Amino acid sequence: MPTQTPTEPNRPTEQAAPPKIHRVEVQWHAVTYKTVIVYCLLLAAIVLAGIFILFPSLYSAVTRKISTAIASNDGGDASVTQTQAKFANLDGRVQVKKVNSVQWVDADYRTALDKGDLVQTGTDGYARVTFADGTNYTVKPGTLITVEENSMVSNRPSSVAVRINTGAVDLSTGNWSSPGSKAAVSVEDAKAELRPNSRAAVKLDKDTKESEIVVSNGSAQVQRGQDRIELAQYQKVDIPSGGPISKSDVLAPPELLEPINLTPIIAENPKQAAVHFEWKPVQDAAFYSLRISTTSMFTKVVKEAPRVTGTGVDISGLEAGDYFWNVTATSVKKLSSDVSETYKFTLVAQGRAQEMLLEIQGTQLHGRVVEIIGRTEPGAALIINAQTVPNIAKDGTFHHFTEPLLPGEHTIVVIGQNRRGGTNKQQVSVVIPK
Repeated sequence: MPTQTPTEPNRPTEQAAPPKIHRVEVQWHAVTYKTVIVYCLLLAAIVLAGIFILFPSLYSAVTRKISTAIASNDGGDASVTQTQAKFANLDGRVQVKKVNSVQWVDADYRTALDKGDLVQTGTDGYARVTFADGTNYTVKPGTLITVEENSMVSNRPSSVAVRINTGAVDLSTGNWSSPGSKAAVSVEDAKAELRPNSRAAVKLDKDTKESEIVVSNGSAQVQRGQDRIELAQYQKVDIPSGGPISKSDVLAPPELLEPINLTPIIAENPKQAAVHFEWKPVQDAAFYSLRISTTSMFTKVVKEAPRVTGTGVDISGLEAGDYFWNVTATSVKKLSSDVSETYKFTLVAQGRAQEMLLEIQGTQLHGRVVEIIGRTEPGAALIINAQTVPNIAKDGTFHHFTEPLLPGEHTIVVIGQNRRGGTNKQQVSVVIPK
């Protein structure tokens, strides 16, 4: 009987055929972004050409809208910066109500003003608003104004204006770069336009609704209805609520002499020391009024001499510190001049008998700016022309740059005080060439 050799259970009797693999071939063509953009532009050109042929008026409207949108996007940020006005000085309570708001908010130096905004000062508030063309409006206490115009376009005449709803405003204009620029202030139904390098004071009585405009520098034109009046330096126009407007001459403001602007005054006991104030006489003036304040906008008047018949007066009782002063002239007819320039002086307490180290080692001219080079004691405090020297090296050396000075001869005063209370004073003369 034939036998059969058993096969191994785990081993196949014959080798299996390999599985069949199905392959899919994928082919592609690379297209760059540049090619896509070219095709899109071609498609857009074909569409525009069709619109131009079939609907020429629609084509013109579309292109105008595109051009306007591009121009707006390109100049949007620049126009906001150029047309907004800023606060240059703030003192006391000053509030702002934006044109698109119903709330009053406290003003700060980051507040930008646009056309239609309202600015209101409290009884102790002062604000100086500066426009991009260099025009300044000083808003006095108890005043409400509206920003009426603020047009600033590159290479075109600028136009700025405010309206006094109540109160008083002083405004000054610079040397405009674009001829035909305008700076105006309006009261009730009248408006005054100032010319370049001019200054005027405008006020509106909230009870009588009567206004007056006084030009202290340059010239201006006042218009109410069909009436136009030209104002020159030291002329005033009165604008009653019902009657005709009238023009008259006013007193010139006094010219200040002493203390010289930015000068330091050293006294052993400042509060008992008598500080002498002097100014030039004004024609037709009967008396003068002197004011001394610790702030440049005179919100804190510390001393006042309301009726000085001469051209000078001594004032005592001032503590050591920085002060501002100005003078107003008044005639026999009770007509007042504009306020004079404001001068600043510093009253410094003289220390003990010992002197402190203070040397002026040299000066250098940088245009109209003077660099003062010197040496003092480490830790000392220095004041140069009423400006604090902020950077004194550990070894006492210092370099200080003055503000730009006018051509001519100047005396620069340097005063210092050390930690022991000792003081020293040095002077150096410089000549600024023309």
